[in-house]
Amino acid sequence: MPQHHNTGPNRRGQGFENSERLRELLTRLNDDGPDAWRTDAEAAALMRHAAQKYAALARKHGLDPWEAATAAFEAMRTAAVRRADDPWAVITRAVQITCIAENRANGLLCSVHQARRPRYSSFHDAERFSDRENPITDYHPAFRADPFTDDDDADTGGEIESSGSTGVESAVEDTIALLCWHGWEPELARASIECICARLAESVSRAGAYESLRRDRHARALLDIPAPSWYRLLRIILGSPDTHLAGTNAGRGLLLRLLIGEALWHLMDDTELGAAIKVAAPGIMRGRP
Repeated sequence: MPQHHNTGPNRRGQGFENSERLRELLTRLNDDGPDAWRTDAEAAALMRHAAQKYAALARKHGLDPWEAATAAFEAMRTAAVRRADDPWAVITRAVQITCIAENRANGLLCSVHQARRPRYSSFHDAERFSDRENPITDYHPAFRADPFTDDDDADTGGEIESSGSTGVESAVEDTIALLCWHGWEPELARASIECICARLAESVSRAGAYESLRRDRHARALLDIPAPSWYRLLRIILGSPDTHLAGTNAGRGLLLRLLIGEALWHLMDDTELGAAIKVAAPGIMRGRP
C-alpha cells in the first residue's frame, strides 16, 4: 500500500514532517485535481497538521491558527513548493510573510496586498487621535503661543496655547460635527480629521503638516477621498498657507478657531465656511460634471 494511505495519527504526523513524504502527497493531490483537496481525507489531515504547526506563529501576529493554515494551503498548491529541496521551509516562509502582511494590513487599515508592498508597510499603524497618551498641546508648537509675540500679533492671528487635552478633544469633536452638519459622512469625517491630527502631532507646524498631507497620496488613498476634496479639506482644517491670509479666519483654519474659543454655533452660522465644507464633501466633488 502506498505511503500516503497510511493511517494512524502518529505515522501520519511523522509522514507530513518528512519533506519527501510531503512532496509525494502534494504531487498526488495536484494530479488528482482541485476536488482532491475537498474530498481527500489525507488532505484534511494535512491541513489540521498545518493549523497546529503554525498556531504559535499565527498567535504571535494576532491571527487565528486557521488563517495561517490558509496561507499554508495557498503555498502547498504551488509548483515551487513541490519542486523545493525542503517544501516545509518554503511553506513556513510563505506563512510567515502572510502573517506579517495580515498583521500590518489590520494595523494600517488597508488590504493585505497593499501591506505586502514596502511603500505602504513602512508607515506606522493607524491610530485615533484620542488614543494618544499625551495631548497634542503638550508638545506640538502649532497650538502654542510664542512668548515673544506682541499683543498685535496675537490679536491678528498668533497661535495660542489651548487649555489642555479636554480643549483639543472638544475641538476635534466639534470639527467632525461641523463637517457632518454640512454633508460629510460621519465615518469619513472622523477618519479624515483623525488622520490630519495625527500628522499634525508629528509635524513642527501647521504649515508643515499641511504640506506633508498634501503630498501624501497614501493617506488620501486609504481614506478614498478625491484629490480636490482632500486639498480643500486641508485648507479648511489647517488654514490656508497663503501669507496674505495670515491672521484671517481662512489662515487660522477651523481647528485653531475652535481652540482659541470660537463657539461651534458661531461657526455653524459662518456661511462662507459652510459653503467651503459643502464643496469639499467627496460626494459633491464626485457628482460634479
